[in-house]
Formats: sequence, C-alpha cells, structure tokens
Amino acid sequence: MLQTMQQEALHLAGKALDEFDITDSTEIARFIKKEFDKLYDPGWQCIVGTDFGSFVTHHRGCFIYFSIGSLAILLFKGSAAPHVETERSIAKELVKA
Repeated sequence: MLQTMQQEALHLAGKALDEFDITDSTEIARFIKKEFDKLYDPGWQCIVGTDFGSFVTHHRGCFIYFSIGSLAILLFKGSAAPHVETERSIAKELVKA
C-alpha cells in the first residue's frame, strides 16, 4: 500500500477509536471501510478485532494490517479471481451437467 494510503488508514483508525468504544469493532470497521470507499473508490473491506484469522485475495498495493494497542486492523481492497479462472469454473460446471 502506498505510504499516503497507509497514513490515511492509521489516521482513520485513530479517528474511529476517538468516536467509538474499543469494544465496538464492527462500528470501527464500518467507519474505516466507508471512508476508504469514499477516498479510493468502492470495494474496500475492513476487519477489526483482537483475535481473528483471514485468507483474502486483494488488489496489488491495496492491503494493510496493523495494530493499535490490542486491536488489530486488516484493510484491503477485494479482488475476484482472474476472468480466465471464472470461465474455467463455468466450463467445468457445464461438463458436469
């Protein structure tokens, strides 16, 4: 992720923590996600919590994971599988049918 975007993510996380209780991880995530959607176009996903795992696909340069105290924040712009893979999946389904 570009340095300016990283700084914006940290700034927004701090702003969210000023506005919401640290235990309200859903509202913190919603706030950060919506702000990134406004600033950098829709498609951003945000996960906030103290204990979570993830396995995500993201656009190159659109991923950050950081912690503020005990709160971990994962912010990324989602990415679908390449178009070719989608066509292969459809073809396989047609063959099975």
